[in-house]
Amino acid sequence: MGGRQVTSPEGMSWQGMHITVAGLGVSGISAARALAGFGASVVVVDGGDSEVLREKAAALESSLEGVRVRLGDGDTLPEGTDLVVTSPGWKPTSPLFAAASEAGVDVVGDVEIAWRLRGPDAPPWLAVTGTNGKTTTTRMLASILRAAGLRTAAVGNIGTPIIDIVLGEEAYDVLAVELSSYQLHWAPSLRAHSAAVLNLAPDHLDWHGSMEAYAADKGRIYEGNRIACVYNVADKATEDLVREADVEEGCRAIGFTLGTPGPSQLGVVEGILVDRAFVEDRQKNAQELAEVADVNPPAPHNIANALAAAALARAFGVPPKAVRDGLRAFRPDAHRIEHVADVDGVAYVDDSKATNTHAAEASLAAYESIVWIAGGLAKGATFDELVAKSAQRLRGAVLIGADRGLIREALARHAPEVPVVDLERTDTGAMLAAVQEARALARAGDTVLLAPACASMDMFVNYNKRGDAFAEAVRELRSGDG
Repeated sequence: MGGRQVTSPEGMSWQGMHITVAGLGVSGISAARALAGFGASVVVVDGGDSEVLREKAAALESSLEGVRVRLGDGDTLPEGTDLVVTSPGWKPTSPLFAAASEAGVDVVGDVEIAWRLRGPDAPPWLAVTGTNGKTTTTRMLASILRAAGLRTAAVGNIGTPIIDIVLGEEAYDVLAVELSSYQLHWAPSLRAHSAAVLNLAPDHLDWHGSMEAYAADKGRIYEGNRIACVYNVADKATEDLVREADVEEGCRAIGFTLGTPGPSQLGVVEGILVDRAFVEDRQKNAQELAEVADVNPPAPHNIANALAAAALARAFGVPPKAVRDGLRAFRPDAHRIEHVADVDGVAYVDDSKATNTHAAEASLAAYESIVWIAGGLAKGATFDELVAKSAQRLRGAVLIGADRGLIREALARHAPEVPVVDLERTDTGAMLAAVQEARALARAGDTVLLAPACASMDMFVNYNKRGDAFAEAVRELRSGDG
């Protein structure tokens, strides 16, 4: 931002406020820059003190008046703090926040700051959350909105920091906003045009403290919605969140289902995605939106993502043709049920993004005969339900990672006839070994599926690197080196 201003676009004065920003990451730096630009005095605190952080700190302090950085202490509240702005990953139990509570100081997140910084002509937000599928659905939504000729961006928990989008020079008609449970926890005044909760399954419970607290934070996305609260008919917990939400008068509950939709729902009829919510006389009529074949890939959980995106777009007034064209134009991000190659009649599919049991269950449901590569850091998860539901689809399993024993035990209990290869190695060649073992188990027509149901950090930097290693191993098979 150029020169220091006294007020934010909505008229709130930041001049002279003493604001502590928790975390010297992308969102923290974005918040610090924005708030300093509006005249606040900003201290960025971070418990780390690496060379990389010191370089970031020096660059930030030299580029902006009114910002200083304190490294090596993320626990102590700077004296005189009026407001704490946290990065999403900081736990609510952090000592810094306890100190803020003791001092009567509010803690909010970068999404809350972005919401407060919106101008009078700010574009409405179509918001998406859920345990799985958030990024895909948000990007599908943006593709549909663009197909309707609208200026939009997929933002929030993906892409450019949302504060930068709100304060940027580019004008938008509407924003497709992905929101994590962390971000929603710290965004009390957010009020979306319409919002969707895709699904709810245990995840990040170490951060939230309980499933009830996790669900409540997800449910915040519905608060104050104006037009539509979109929920998953197959996941009653999402509908319960709609019932509990305090919305504007006239806001509607809109369901999506992989079955035949009822009134005020979107669903699937004979391979066609149809709308019985945003049509005249929805008791009798349905509007064709797209074919299942227009969804890439047409796995069941991805069709559900497409229906949720379509519901939000239709709530914004997008015509049916734009839904079809947007879905056809959409290409999923890497490592999300991504077909890597066929080798000897066996399909190799990378769903490294399936980092929890709920995501892995959806992935496994997309294929009939599977050699499953799984394992990693379980994050407290159990695998009995996942294995019991998927057992009939499993040709074999190859287990990797620190907590593979938990999956092995679940397989022994619920799928004892399925052959299992337990790989102890965790070196850089482990994924190639896993793919080679999977190849030995697979038959023509099978799918070798990397859907780990676990986090990656025991063996890989992130799920992207894990997926890259899988794809590289498959390429070695194809080249004849495997």
